[in-house]
Amino acid sequence: MISDEDKNLLYALTLDNAIKYGGKPNKGSVIGKFVYLKPNYKSKIKDIIPLIDQIIREISKLPLEKQKELFKEYQHLIPKKEKAKEEIALPPLPKAKKGHVVTRFAPNPDFVLHLGSVRPLLLSYLYARKYDGKFILRFEDTDPRLKRPKPEYYKLIIDDIKWLGITPDEIYYQSDRLEIYYKIARELIKRGSAYVCTCNRNYFSQLVKQGIPCPHREYSVNENMELFDKMLNGEFEEGKAVLRIKTTLNHPNPSVREWPALRIINTKKYPHPRVGDRYIVWPLYNFSCAIDDHLMGVTHVIRGAEHVVNEEKQKYIYQYMNWDPPVAIHHGRVAIPGGILSKSKILSGIKSGAFSGIDDPQLATLVALRRRGFSPEAIKRVIMRGGIKAAQTTIDWSLLAAENRSVIDKIANRYFGVLKPVKLKFKYSTPLHIKIRKHPDYPEKGYREITLSPVDGEVEVFIDLNDIGSIRDKGEFRLLAIGNFSLLDVRSDVILAKYVDNDINRAKERKIPFIHWVSVKQNVNLKIIYPGYTTKGIGEHNILNEAAGNIIQLERVGFFKIEDIKDGEITLIYTHD
Repeated sequence: MISDEDKNLLYALTLDNAIKYGGKPNKGSVIGKFVYLKPNYKSKIKDIIPLIDQIIREISKLPLEKQKELFKEYQHLIPKKEKAKEEIALPPLPKAKKGHVVTRFAPNPDFVLHLGSVRPLLLSYLYARKYDGKFILRFEDTDPRLKRPKPEYYKLIIDDIKWLGITPDEIYYQSDRLEIYYKIARELIKRGSAYVCTCNRNYFSQLVKQGIPCPHREYSVNENMELFDKMLNGEFEEGKAVLRIKTTLNHPNPSVREWPALRIINTKKYPHPRVGDRYIVWPLYNFSCAIDDHLMGVTHVIRGAEHVVNEEKQKYIYQYMNWDPPVAIHHGRVAIPGGILSKSKILSGIKSGAFSGIDDPQLATLVALRRRGFSPEAIKRVIMRGGIKAAQTTIDWSLLAAENRSVIDKIANRYFGVLKPVKLKFKYSTPLHIKIRKHPDYPEKGYREITLSPVDGEVEVFIDLNDIGSIRDKGEFRLLAIGNFSLLDVRSDVILAKYVDNDINRAKERKIPFIHWVSVKQNVNLKIIYPGYTTKGIGEHNILNEAAGNIIQLERVGFFKIEDIKDGEITLIYTHD
């Protein structure tokens, strides 16, 4: 399942992470780093979770000093530079010809897109570009009652698609195409392939289960045309008449038998957001989908495995109209452990106050991921690794974080931030002028400067409450970019320390804790929004030089997106560790 070499790497990564977090390793960070270094384990991560849990329990029981001693033996196993990401190639598309591939993505604008939506969207777009073809965005908005489209969702879907770097060649709205569907319906009636059924729903259900034809099935073309005109003219109430497609009466799947193509919706009561109550006869999915795929020249349809039965239904339309069906490729569902994709659950959660909105950081909607600072590139990489296979694909948050980290790590400037501030004092006679790189690997990004001015011969800074344990254990520590200190006393209101020197090599040799800090005088209030809760903190004043929308890293805390800078307070959205 896992080689001894990779097991040792896991041990090394867990030790390294434990030391960074004061002796308690962060499971998500360990998994993310491991999969980032060893992407071949992505699909097997569930199998090795018990091993990871075992290693974490074992290392968590060790004192911090013992963890540091052990790390010396294992640290050589962690690559100095992470491996470059390989581009994942798309497998050949069946029956595809260069310049003659047309794909489509067809969302229902009754909700926003989420991670599960990205798979068919991205694959359809990339295949169209791979074969120099055409990519169509088609809004399937033909149910103004049960799956009611909302104007804001049309826009949000387009925004999401643009954010992913996707530009449709053509955009269609099915609500604009009702007359086209009526024309094809009349043609099918003429060919004896469709009929108007006015049976009671329960009665028809019993007939179809037994493979018994509906009494209206053998009505003449003229009789069916007359009934269809009555449907269009409003002479039938909602639910009293439906146009059905003739199928094999003994088809093994009863849902395929005599499936409904068009039905009546009372649009006086349920007006459509784009066309109001202009139409009352609306196509169901399989009817409008089959017609549009043909008329729009779609050659390849990439969609979820749950649509296999729909393909079976749509074949009747292609057969009756003498059309060639597109090539259908069905992929497995996308599972996101801990991620809520259900529209009903999300809307219910918003109503109850469990979620702040469709962009709540707890959700896996694209608008929420965008808000948190996940990059389109990271999302694309995760989806591409799942490929186009029929099996279910699992997207773990730690895997998404690992991919995103490799993107944003290069662009995120570093700053100090403290979530649980505790005052620390040390004697120092002259001002400390501190100059730190905004990014340790890119000096061209510039520097951030902090001045610590003594008052009565003492300098005050804030450190994090969580660091007191490691300081006590060792008795000495290093304040990043300032120097090395020995601990004098830990009081209820302040920590007292003594400055020793600024010898960083000695600090490394002695493996003393490296602690981040924030000036008592030069700081800014932080409001930090995590998935499920909000907390406060303070950060260095240099963060004010950043703009809303930028991604930053609070050293030893995590990556964050700046959502707002207002009235001396910065609102940060947690991205990931």
